[in-house]
Amino acid sequence: MIITLSGLPGSGTSTVARTLADMLQLEVVSAGDMFRDMARERGLSLEEFGKLAELDPKIDKMIDERQVEIAKEKDNVLIEGRLSGWMVDADIKIWLKASVESRCERVASREGMSFEQALRDAKEREACEAKRYTEFYKIDINDLSPYDLVIDSSKWDRDGVVEILYASIKALGDKNESRDAC
Repeated sequence: MIITLSGLPGSGTSTVARTLADMLQLEVVSAGDMFRDMARERGLSLEEFGKLAELDPKIDKMIDERQVEIAKEKDNVLIEGRLSGWMVDADIKIWLKASVESRCERVASREGMSFEQALRDAKEREACEAKRYTEFYKIDINDLSPYDLVIDSSKWDRDGVVEILYASIKALGDKNESRDAC
């Protein structure tokens, strides 16, 4: 099974991806980890590397192409990334949404910063990413039409979100098995 899990920073995609992948015995591939590794290799902050990515479309395209390659190479993988649902041919495409307040509270807590700083960073990062996605791919990140399932992760804790996703994925698997038996 190939699953994509996408959402804006702080929506819970990384946390949910690890937990769900463990339950389903899937490998996790994270576009965000790829991006962070590339920034670290260059000795840049995420903000600095994001600005560089605005000028060099090859950075995003390399990450996105790698996700597509991995999905073609592997049978059981969960690909977590902002554009994964747009880029990868998956059995199920999931988007986690949450209010900007909820997302910034999570990021502030995780990163040990003030809510105000997390909010400023989120606005800057999201504007930078939205600009790149529109320019490079003609994708509006607010268009959720590629996604099979959209969950508001601010309504449930991690375990609640994972339970909903697990049940949905299990039902999809059961449906596909029934169809294959016919």
